[in-house]
Amino acid sequence: MGVSDATAQPDARTGLPPAALVVLHPSGQRTRTAIESLPFLIGRQPDNHLVLRDNRASRTHFRIVADNGHYVLEDLNSRHGTWVNGERVARHLLRNSDRIDLGVPESYQLTFTLEAGEINRILDQISSSSSRSGGMGDNNLAKLRSLVEVARALQNSLSTQEVLTAVVDAALAVTGCERGFLLLRKGDGLEVSVARDLENRTLDAGDLRVPTAVIQRALNSRRELLSMSFDPGAQDQREGIDRSAAALELRSALCVPLVLVQSGSMEETRMASHAQQTVGLLYLDSRMSPADLSAGNREVLQTLAIEASTILENARLLEDQRIKLRMESELNIARDIQKGLAPVSLPTEGWFRAAGSSWASTEVGGDYFDVRQVSADAWAAVVADVSGKGVSSALLASLLQGAFLMASGDFAEIESTMAHLNRFLLERARGEKYATVFYCMVSSAGLLSYANAGHCAPFLMSGDGRLRKLHTSGMPVGMLEEAQFQVVQVQLEPGDKIVIYSDGLTEAENAAGEFFDTERLRACLRENASLGAAELHKSLLSTLDAFLEGGVVRDDITALVLEYC
Repeated sequence: MGVSDATAQPDARTGLPPAALVVLHPSGQRTRTAIESLPFLIGRQPDNHLVLRDNRASRTHFRIVADNGHYVLEDLNSRHGTWVNGERVARHLLRNSDRIDLGVPESYQLTFTLEAGEINRILDQISSSSSRSGGMGDNNLAKLRSLVEVARALQNSLSTQEVLTAVVDAALAVTGCERGFLLLRKGDGLEVSVARDLENRTLDAGDLRVPTAVIQRALNSRRELLSMSFDPGAQDQREGIDRSAAALELRSALCVPLVLVQSGSMEETRMASHAQQTVGLLYLDSRMSPADLSAGNREVLQTLAIEASTILENARLLEDQRIKLRMESELNIARDIQKGLAPVSLPTEGWFRAAGSSWASTEVGGDYFDVRQVSADAWAAVVADVSGKGVSSALLASLLQGAFLMASGDFAEIESTMAHLNRFLLERARGEKYATVFYCMVSSAGLLSYANAGHCAPFLMSGDGRLRKLHTSGMPVGMLEEAQFQVVQVQLEPGDKIVIYSDGLTEAENAAGEFFDTERLRACLRENASLGAAELHKSLLSTLDAFLEGGVVRDDITALVLEYC
């Protein structure tokens, strides 16, 4: 029996039915993103409709547009290409269940879905099951088809509880059983989630009366449907479900496991291998007559159980996604706060000029830089890199910023300031975190005084392109209480520039597995030696971005250029 109708209504603006992308993340998590506006952009930049957090993806990798009543995928000259069902495409007319890949291994996999197509897939499966078994009554199949369509519509728009209720109603309709209970795992036991009768009325959980522990034991060694028939005239002498059946005067009972649905490595859905990995079960019983498991009803019932399992898994993923979104929202707030702590403006005129930026590899970063005027004749600058990544490192970076803001502008106190920072970090991180720090001051007379606590050696660059490293003069802060921090002084000439950076810059990796190492940094600086601080900083970032296309950024990247004029 074919299915030609669809419950999803076309969008009034485009004439297209509702569609979505099912996203399989590299971690194995599966989420669903509705295509709510066209063109729909997909890529790594945060302004895309669907953001893929993989640096091998292009900034905007591909888009989905409307064309003559169809959804069409268009590759946007991505570095690794866009692949649909295993073939690289520039433009492709999307069909239900098309699989989309980004051309790189172990990345995101997307599946294009039409809402009506999902409904038809289930109904076709039910129809083919009944055909193989010799057909079933038209009235029963029509009723079942209607109930499954309702269940799918509810899945997309209403609560999980309503969907499961519709599944129980459908199971009662197809088997003719009088009562249906959907039980879900809670700890080591089972708990009634839905209780219904054949007239679509809600029952109390206590109406089950068959001990859940007994039902669970009956299924412990099975994954398939368990059917039990009882002779009402027989004398019951046994414990367990037979005694419960006698007390309730049952003629038959059915137990259908809701087997845990898991995502396979090839984006296939697979079922758990043993009964212990069930999310619950569907229990049906009848007093008047045995359950009807003829003419394909068994297959239909098992299909409903699979759908219920899928619905529960989707609900779990949705809840995981909500938790993730809440965390992302909180991290976005933290990122905004962190951005607010960065220098509002940097000097662009006069004898001292500066340009800098910090790029976090995750939502918040452990790098920090600051530039401030400490007197009419002196400026101070600092770049710090807290070990590790994430929120803990970001919090410590903010604490370091506060400590630097309280530091004196006296050149003679650089060493004592670094010692204070060392104690500060030891007290708060208890030795579990440390930070590399480059702290310097520049006077109007061109005297550079600095302490380098384990940080990448900055480059001192002359106007003619000659480079000199400002080597480490101490160990990172926060490691040892007795650490010493030597202050080094260098006389600057007009036009000299100091390029300070974090190790995330030289350890950035492109798609070929090559690093943006110090030699590439040297080459970039020499090629742009005649530029001022702002232009040199911009050129450095452009060179890095071109190098990184399709590559991996595993650490925060900070770059600060100071210029003495």
